[in-house]
Amino acid sequence: MKIAVAGTGYVGLSMAVLLAQNNEVVAIDIIQEKVDLINSKKSPIQDAEIEKFLAEHDLNLTATTDKYLAYQNADFVVVATPTDYDVTTKYFNTNSIESVISDVVAINPHAVIVIKSTIPVGYVNSVRKKLGVDNVIFSPEFLREGKALYDNLYPSRIVVGERSERAEQFAEMLVDAAIKKDTPVLFTDSTEAEAIKLFANTYLAMRVSYFNELDTYAAINSLDSEQIIQGISHDPRIGNHYNNPSFGYGGYCLPKDTKQLLANFDAVPQNIISAIVEANDTRMDFIASQISDTNPSKVGIYRLVMKAGSDNFRASAIQGVISRLKAKGLDLVIYEPDFQGYELAGVNVTKDFTAFVESCDLILSNRLDDKLLPFKSKVYTRDLTGRD
Repeated sequence: MKIAVAGTGYVGLSMAVLLAQNNEVVAIDIIQEKVDLINSKKSPIQDAEIEKFLAEHDLNLTATTDKYLAYQNADFVVVATPTDYDVTTKYFNTNSIESVISDVVAINPHAVIVIKSTIPVGYVNSVRKKLGVDNVIFSPEFLREGKALYDNLYPSRIVVGERSERAEQFAEMLVDAAIKKDTPVLFTDSTEAEAIKLFANTYLAMRVSYFNELDTYAAINSLDSEQIIQGISHDPRIGNHYNNPSFGYGGYCLPKDTKQLLANFDAVPQNIISAIVEANDTRMDFIASQISDTNPSKVGIYRLVMKAGSDNFRASAIQGVISRLKAKGLDLVIYEPDFQGYELAGVNVTKDFTAFVESCDLILSNRLDDKLLPFKSKVYTRDLTGRD
């Protein structure tokens, strides 16, 4: 098959690398620097498996900024462009998706367009009507940042939002390229596939919020969170996973997906979905209050990244805490070696770890890095297990 992949973030690039094992793949992006890196077999994002596959595997993969080169002979076009949540409309901004669809229809109207970007419930039906196309389907991704290719090689499930031969063909390509071969494959209607994605991520956000609220209770009442969580998690119905307290759920997906699902509920009766959205703000408020109550002279923020093994700062919970600490008038400095610049939202950013540690009397860390262990007496974290 000839496949084009629009967008080379963690979803698009992991998909391009996965499919390039068995197919001819052209990845398209608007950033020339990312294209050049991919063509030189280097990853523009931090993902161990993507880096390894690009460097060591024989992939039929090229990257380009030329949409005609990418789309003109493609059998399938995978769309993995960003859909940021718009706080004004309370819906994802899907302009980038529609731009790709319009380009593909103009250049190669016979290509099957598979949306991997996260979209509102009902989007495929609406965009088909809006643009007058019927070759658009949705297949949700269930990937972790920093482990995206791994999750494509060992998928939990494959969902394609159409019951058709072309849907089966696309699913077969994903199965053939994966290492795990006993993956459940579900063919659903398009709107149900869209709902699967949003409800799955909102459940994960709910689980994060649940253990964070347990941890808040323990902290206020001087209890040991780890003992309580262990006792709960040995129940096989609950399980010992996704239960490590943090400063809040973050990253590119969970914050925006929970808000989008809440918007989709609209007039539908609910209590839990809005509580999940509000719980994250409550948790960050609590963390900021815990810090300010100690009256520190200078607070260091150790890393902006959403989690270990990722270079993504987008919507990381630590940034929500930073904004709250700033509002309280605390003196802050950020240590982030991957940040391009020297200031974020009015806070100085340094790459000098030694100077960072020496200048702070309190260091805030969402995840306890081994690098901080010699200075643990200065560190404030809610991390119990070192897992995300």
